[in-house]
Amino acid sequence: MIGKVWLVGAGPSDRGLFTLKGYEVLKKAEVVVYDALVGQGILNMIPAEAEKINVGKRANCHTMPQEEISRTLVRKAQEGKRVVRLKGGDPFLFGRGGEELELLRAHKIPYEVVPGVTSAVAVPAYNGIPVTHRDYCSSVHIITGHKRKGAGYDIDFEALVRTGGTLVFLMGVAALGEICRGLMEHGMDRDMPAAVLQKGTTAAQKRILATVSVLQEETERQGVETPAIIVVGKVCALAEEFDWYGELPLAGRKILVTRPKELISSMAERLRCQGAEVLELPAIRTVPILPNPALKKALEEIGSYDWIVLTSPTGVRVFFDALKRERRDIRSLAGARFAVIGSGTEKALEERGIFADLMPEVYDGQALGEALAEKCRPGERVLIPRASMGNGELVAALQKVEEVQIDDVATYDTLYEGSPLVDERAEFENGNIDYAVFTSASTVKGFARAVEGLDFTKVRAVCIGKQTKAAADALGMETYMAEKASMDSVVERVEELCRR
Repeated sequence: MIGKVWLVGAGPSDRGLFTLKGYEVLKKAEVVVYDALVGQGILNMIPAEAEKINVGKRANCHTMPQEEISRTLVRKAQEGKRVVRLKGGDPFLFGRGGEELELLRAHKIPYEVVPGVTSAVAVPAYNGIPVTHRDYCSSVHIITGHKRKGAGYDIDFEALVRTGGTLVFLMGVAALGEICRGLMEHGMDRDMPAAVLQKGTTAAQKRILATVSVLQEETERQGVETPAIIVVGKVCALAEEFDWYGELPLAGRKILVTRPKELISSMAERLRCQGAEVLELPAIRTVPILPNPALKKALEEIGSYDWIVLTSPTGVRVFFDALKRERRDIRSLAGARFAVIGSGTEKALEERGIFADLMPEVYDGQALGEALAEKCRPGERVLIPRASMGNGELVAALQKVEEVQIDDVATYDTLYEGSPLVDERAEFENGNIDYAVFTSASTVKGFARAVEGLDFTKVRAVCIGKQTKAAADALGMETYMAEKASMDSVVERVEELCRR
């Protein structure tokens, strides 16, 4: 049985600009053939079980020749696989997508194309430059700035100047001087506004504004890294007035967020809304303990418990999954009161239709144990279904209650892992990460394993609570703690630190 190939545009880098259709296709991929310009946030969306083939292409540095890329797509589809060819930007805008389709068609391989947001429009937009504006121009022209080695430009500069429109050159920074001279020699006003835009839609975004006559000189003075695009036209004069992205509180900041792999990170979304580029590192993966005789016995006696204590959103999920597995519904919990460690766990419990009876003011195990000890009566029975590596402070505080019966049951294990596609260690060593956010001690430990060998003094860690901070302190990180152990408080702490 023959497979199928999807050519998917990944956009300019910001994962928020990846299309919904692209994401749906990527989730089902069995093989992903990806470029160097695909954003890190999108790379982390690739299914863990998919085969990943890096064919990264940058100027003068090709991991795999184009002909071999096309043959790889054919070969993998002939194996019966669902193949995604993941390209930066749009696959048909200087992405050589047409060449890849020619070979697929020649071999009768089924294919689809999922367009992507092009950097030619998105990067200027993130820099406050509208590529068209009725008061400035009525057209936009996208030109490849790349030329074959030893060859001259096959560009009609005179025609481009005559249009009076916005000119966007992709892959042209190495030939910036030639482009500017070509435009001026064919009649462009030397004072025409122009810009070089570096790494648009990322935290490393940089804008160099000048006129076409001095743009090369100004770019050499300020320095620029690729990928970058060149924009020439009157609309460039609007950049500072329309710089919406630069006004966001966390614009230009790159934050690493650690999380359990199976959880959607609300923390990451909060930070993105404030303008940060967020790199999500799974760090840990939680796995239910199966079979679990201790939990099975507890569920058989569930009606005898006075309190059920939940210490994480994952603990809530695993507990209710076990109830379902043992064919016990929510009515079996009618006699118990619920205690939770914090607002995240409280929300997860509410989603199951139950409101917590107790939540401490400080969100940690010791505070939860002390608050529950004040509520517990002698002889009451308490069930604590939680991670196998749970700390002992919760139980120690509860044991002060006379004749209290505590069943501390391990329901899931925590495994450590990193991203196979993003080198987080190099990101810290190169100074690319401003802050790392940790929401539990276990994510600190998971991070440490993922970046083994890193000098942890290079890590500025924003921690959700005391136990998390203690784990980061033990590694020698520069640590900061949120005022309250909540997602909102962590984001506020990050914003405060960035304002400094």
